[in-house]
Amino acid sequence: MRAVLVGPPGAGKGTQAQFIAAQLAIPKISTGDIFRYNVSTGTELGRRAKDFMDRGDLVPDEVTIGMVTSRLQEDDTHSGFLLDGFPRNVPQAETLKKMLTDWDTRLDIVLELVVDDDEVVRRLSGRRTCRLCGRVWHATFDPPLRKGHCDDCDGELFQRDDDREETIRHRLDVYAQQTQPLIAFYADEGILLGIDATGPVEDITGRALAALRRFIR
Repeated sequence: MRAVLVGPPGAGKGTQAQFIAAQLAIPKISTGDIFRYNVSTGTELGRRAKDFMDRGDLVPDEVTIGMVTSRLQEDDTHSGFLLDGFPRNVPQAETLKKMLTDWDTRLDIVLELVVDDDEVVRRLSGRRTCRLCGRVWHATFDPPLRKGHCDDCDGELFQRDDDREETIRHRLDVYAQQTQPLIAFYADEGILLGIDATGPVEDITGRALAALRRFIR
């Protein structure tokens, strides 16, 4: 199976991609993971990407496409893959379509995780990160026993800039402007399927797998 997972920031794409890929025995290819690796190791690509990521903006297409193209040429993708975070806009989608056509293959399905903006803000703005060990807590869904302190190491918890409401709303605006047209593109291609991405994680995974299994070759 060759699939793409789309949805706004905070829709749970990373969590669902991990579970889905494991269940279907295909590699999860996440641009977020690639970006974080390059930022943490201080590569030229990482420095370029970090400026955009810190503002909540999208990394330029030429950087993203180059990374994904290289990853899709690795041996473990021959039997399929699940893309998480790519494509993010119509030009990227057109590039991916041409790439796969050149390789004599195609996407099977694009799965959209559907969740409204207020729910995204509620999910992301409640996150708190430990300054010492890096564990992420949530003020509502996974609070520490002692407010403001990590249960694991007693480190101070703080709210990352990315998790502030104004930054989240900006990211949602960017998503609406640049990524939502992607939904129409794949709807026109006849391979878009949306599922409700609210509720317990395991329920969302169940809906996703039920939708995707119909398209397994």
